[in-house]
Formats: sequence, C-alpha cells, structure tokens
Amino acid sequence: MEFLPQIAFLIIVATASFFLYKRITQIRKNIFLGKPAGRTDNTYERWKTMLLVAFGQQKMFKRIVPAFLHLLIYTGFLVINLEVLEFVIDGLAGTHRIFAPYLGDFYTVLINIFEFLSVAVLFSCFAFLIRRNVMKVKRFSGEEMRKWPTLDANLILVIEIILMFAILTMNATDSLIQGQDDHYAQTGTFFFSSFLIPLFEGMSVSTLIFVERFAWWFHIIGILGFAIYVTYSKHLHIAMAFPNTWYSNLEQKGKIENMPVVTNEVKMMLGMPTEGVNEPPAEIARFGAKDVNDLSWVNIMNAYSCTECGRCTSQCPANMTGKKLSPRKIMMATRDRAEEVGASLAKGGKGLEDGKSLLGDFIIKEEINACTSCNACVEACPINIDPLSIILEMRRYVSMEESAAPASWNGMFQNIETSFSPWKFAPTDRFNWAQDLKKES
Repeated sequence: MEFLPQIAFLIIVATASFFLYKRITQIRKNIFLGKPAGRTDNTYERWKTMLLVAFGQQKMFKRIVPAFLHLLIYTGFLVINLEVLEFVIDGLAGTHRIFAPYLGDFYTVLINIFEFLSVAVLFSCFAFLIRRNVMKVKRFSGEEMRKWPTLDANLILVIEIILMFAILTMNATDSLIQGQDDHYAQTGTFFFSSFLIPLFEGMSVSTLIFVERFAWWFHIIGILGFAIYVTYSKHLHIAMAFPNTWYSNLEQKGKIENMPVVTNEVKMMLGMPTEGVNEPPAEIARFGAKDVNDLSWVNIMNAYSCTECGRCTSQCPANMTGKKLSPRKIMMATRDRAEEVGASLAKGGKGLEDGKSLLGDFIIKEEINACTSCNACVEACPINIDPLSIILEMRRYVSMEESAAPASWNGMFQNIETSFSPWKFAPTDRFNWAQDLKKES
C-alpha cells in the first residue's frame, strides 16, 4: 500500500500520455493530407519570425488591452508549468515539495512568484469572460461562433480559473499543515494563498491533509486532462503557434504566387525560357483546390493553428460591408473538413470519397467571391495565418476547372487575354488619356 499513490500517478500519466500521443499523431496525419510545400528556405528569418511573433507576441500588441491580458495568461502558462516538474517528481518518488529543502528561502520566493502569476491568470480569465459574455465584444460573435466555439472559449477560461484556485488551495492548506506533520517541509509564508487560510482554520490535520492532497491530485490530473482537451480545442494554438510562424510566408503580403505549370505554358507560348524545359509536362490532377487534399499542408496547419480570435474577420472589408465572407470561418471550415476526412480514414471509411468537399459543403462560392485579396486578414492575424491563400486556390478551381467564375470576372479575364488589361480597349490606345495633359501643358 505504501507505493499505491506512485503507482496510481504513473498509471494516470501513462494513460494521459497515450491519448495525447494518439491525438497528436492523428492531427499530424490530418495536416499531411495536404500537398507538399517548400517552406524551408531562409532559416534565419524563420527563426526570427517565430521568436518575435509566437514567443514575443509581437502582433498581439496592436490591441493593447487584450494583449496585456493575454500576456499575463501566456507568462503564467510558461512559468507556472515549471512547478509541474516538482509535481511530477513528487508523484513518481512519493515525496512532498522535493525542491524545498535544497532551495531554502529561494523556494519561498519561487512559489510566491508562481502564486502572483496564478492570481494574474485568474484576473485575466475573469476579464476575458466579461469581455465575451457581458461586454459581448463584436469580433467574438458570428455565424461560425455559435454553439461549440463559444462554449469552448468559455470552458477553457473556467478550467484555467479552477486550476489556479487548486494551486492556491493546496498552498493554503499546506501552510497550515506545516509543523503538524513531519512529511510537510517548512516553506515560509506564501502571500496570496495566505488570504485563503481563514477558510481552512479550525479543521483537523487529517481534514487539511485530505484537502491539500485533493487539490494536488486535482491540479495534476487537471493539467493532463487539459493537455488532451486542448488538442480538440481552438487552444491548440498554444503549441501550434510556434511551427505555424516558423513556416510563415516570408514573401511580401501583396505577392500572389503563380501556378508553375501555367507559368511555364505561358512562357512556352511566348517563346521564353521555361523551368524544366527538357522534362515532359507533368499531368495536373486539378487546378486550384476543391478539397483539403488540394491545399498545401501549410494551409491545413494554419487551420489547426487558428485561435478563432476574430481579428481577421473584424479587419476584413468585405465582412464590414455585410458580405458572407469571414476569414475566420474559412479557417474553421478547413480544419473541420480535415478532421472529418482524417477521422473517416482512421476508421477505414471513405475519407475524401464521402461525397463531400471543402468547396460547396463547407465553404460556398459567395464567400470566396467576396474576397478583395487585400491581405487585411493576413496582416491582422497574431500568428501569421493566411486565409487568403486558401481562398485563392478555391477561386482557381472555380475559374479553371468549373469555368464558373462570375460573368463580370469572365469579361475581365477575356480583356486581359486579348488586350492585356482589364478594360476593353486596344493596347495602343492605353495612354490616350495623357494626350489632353500634353495639350494643357
């Protein structure tokens, strides 16, 4: 019976690790439903981008209030998790606050820092709950945010609040037990948890130990459960933000990549040198994207990294004028489709052959046609997600595979093909407007 807690702890950690590994493996398979993407160039710039944008929260501070609140939670998440190391060692070794005797007074300072951050996280979580549910900040609403996305956002905040209270409860009861049980090391005074001590004064030592142990187990199980839950939640960005920013598109925001096979065809028609001229032309399975397998794996990774914060949609000029387009919904729909296909394939189902597709069943033409290609959504995203690249690929499919672009677009395409401009007049007449300027001068 002496080693029963350690055995129970080991079983819980092993079980959580198994489910976490299984889920991460499935997400990886879902992401690699997409086509290859060459994003390994300029490694220095990529590391710099990741450190500034993901680790440094650079783009968050365009909105100072949510940025400050997010910084408190982010810092708390990084630092408080250092205490989890002690939890794990204590759980495996059957010890209690194993670092306390070695660190002495510095241990007290560390725990007080952890408690300060716990209170900061509590403050931020309550503030975010008020912003979402009382102030009803507009960017947190929208058709795509009904039911589960809104519940998910609130649920994660509540879970974080409960976990922080568990830490403070554990420390408060621990302080009362010290001196009454030799197993509990002397750690000095913990400032913030001391305010909870009056709630537990008068309890017997056995009751205090039960509450302290319950809070300890609740916190570590909560952390492990939270880690698994996050992989099904928008809060997956906690981990995905780092690779997502590393694989960012480093080109200028206004640059739209051409399709290499189409570029080569045009160059051949114009008698210009082409890439791979000695190679036979590759057979193109599909122009543009109809389903997730037509996108690049970076596009799908973007979808899994989406924080659903709504900054992209709030900055979208098409959305501002009442159009159906919501860049956030584009990313959520892409993730949902990848999840659906991946889950089907994992069960031996039809996968991509289920009669559905990303374009049509998850995203409609009215949405992608409303896009102005302005890159406002890309610029607004705090972790460099690129909804525009997905929209452009679906537009290419509609125009080149279905020949179903809007009539006004077809007229523009024809003018570009024949007159080399969107307007229907001869190239020789292009500068006629300047003649009047010469007369005036």
